[in-house]
Amino acid sequence: MIVLPPCEGQPALALTPVTADEAAALGEVFSAIDPWTRYPYTAGALQSYFATLEPGAPRYAIRSGTSLVGAVGLRFNWLSGPYVQFLGLLPSHQRQGAGKRVLQWLEDDARKHSARNLWVAASDFNAEAIKFYECFGFQRVAVLDDLVRDGCSELLLRKKL
Repeated sequence: MIVLPPCEGQPALALTPVTADEAAALGEVFSAIDPWTRYPYTAGALQSYFATLEPGAPRYAIRSGTSLVGAVGLRFNWLSGPYVQFLGLLPSHQRQGAGKRVLQWLEDDARKHSARNLWVAASDFNAEAIKFYECFGFQRVAVLDDLVRDGCSELLLRKKL
């Protein structure tokens, strides 16, 4: 378990390996909201992603106390630094600082391991996610046309450490 201490009046957060029950719940919630509905990713596909154990690519449930707040999936050692494969917060927990705290933990951990970069990709139509990452210091480095679905582009963003 990774504990992110309380910050600016917000409670501590815990990152824990996703359980089977959490994978099912997260799959249901995220399959019903953007950007995942636009592709579409089914609840089963997302559940499978969250439940998969893959060396060097952990998936964590984000918790505040006993409440499930969201999930983060990572890929370590990707182009001289970690890649955020998935970062999603349940709608009731968005815009409260949890996403920023998870990214700050990831940046701090990457720096401890002498990483040179943080990476993330966001769908071109997901303006809020792009703004969120750019406010955290990520810069657009590439456009990946038709990567996930024809007619949609993914923006590859990098934060140089």
